[in-house]
Amino acid sequence: MSNNILAITIGAILVNNFVLSKILGICPFLGVSKKLETALGMSGAVIFVMALSSLVMALIDKYVLSQTFVIAGTEIKLRFLEILVFIVVIAALVQLVEIILQKFSQPLYKALGIFLPLITTNCAVLGAAELNVKAGRGVIESTIFGTCSAIGFALALVLFSSLRERLDLAKVPAPFQGTAIALITAGILAMVFMGFSGLV
Repeated sequence: MSNNILAITIGAILVNNFVLSKILGICPFLGVSKKLETALGMSGAVIFVMALSSLVMALIDKYVLSQTFVIAGTEIKLRFLEILVFIVVIAALVQLVEIILQKFSQPLYKALGIFLPLITTNCAVLGAAELNVKAGRGVIESTIFGTCSAIGFALALVLFSSLRERLDLAKVPAPFQGTAIALITAGILAMVFMGFSGLV
């Protein structure tokens, strides 16, 4: 059990990093990474949403979606509602994060802007839930996988925003300024993370 959890942890953070290996969640990765402060705020929000949504969705999957219900003598499986239920859970958690940030950290709420509601449609959050279901993970393993995937997302985001802040001070040739150098940097960072591929 402990070896499995260690493999899930290392795999989710480094080897199968959602942003740099699976190419999921690129929109907030590129959009919020111009400043380290906003990257840290988004990282915290994503960790909260992914950890909690993985726990809630694992429970819903175990006790509702995977069960067979008999209604008027007909067996009904609710597996077809999987994506819809997952999106509703994620949307509810993102609303909770928005309310908390609006109440306690107005500057961060304004800095994150449109990217905060975009967590709802962030394919990394939904991807974690789907991968948990496909792998047949239990509630504890699903929660660990979701949390570690979010930590991996946060690690990539913080590294990338630090590099982008450094690049703002560098003399970048005119054709590579802006989005071009950001994409090149992201590609190099993804190649660096490929070095972890033999760990798990």
